[in-house]
Amino acid sequence: MTATIELKVNGQNHHLDVDPDAPLLLILRNNLGLKAAKFGCGLEQCGACKILVDGQAVPSCATPLSAVANADITTLEGLGTPANLHPLQRAFLAEQAAQCGYCTAGLIITAKALLDKNLQPSRAEICEALDAHICRCGTHNRIICAIQRAASEMAR
Repeated sequence: MTATIELKVNGQNHHLDVDPDAPLLLILRNNLGLKAAKFGCGLEQCGACKILVDGQAVPSCATPLSAVANADITTLEGLGTPANLHPLQRAFLAEQAAQCGYCTAGLIITAKALLDKNLQPSRAEICEALDAHICRCGTHNRIICAIQRAASEMAR
C-alpha cells in the first residue's frame, strides 16, 4: 500500500508515493539517491545508518517513513559540499579518522548532534555519544581527535 508522503531532507521538500511503513534508510538511498547513510545491521545497533531528525541522531534502518513525515531530516550530504566541507568533515579528513569509511557518515552525524548541544564535550562525553557505533577499523582515537578538532573550530 502506498501513500503520498512529504519529506524535508537537507532543506528540500520531496513528495513521494511510497509505503509509509518502509524504512527511511531505503527511501533515502533508493528514492532520493542519498547514499552516505549505510545499511549495517538493520537492528538500530551499529550506527552506520544514523541521520539527523529534528537535530537528533537517529538510526534510519528501522525508522518507518511515516514516523518522520513532518520532520526536518539531514543526512551527511546536507552538512557540507565538496567545496565547503562542514568542520566535522574537514576534521575527519585531517585526523585520518576513517579507513573503510562504512561507519563514517553515522559517526559524523552523531558527532554533529553532540556538538550542536555541547561545543566543549569531554572525551568521556564523546565516547558516550559514540557508544552505539560499531567501527572495526580501529581508528577510535582518531575519531575522538577529529571531533575535538571540529569542536575547537566550531567554537571560534
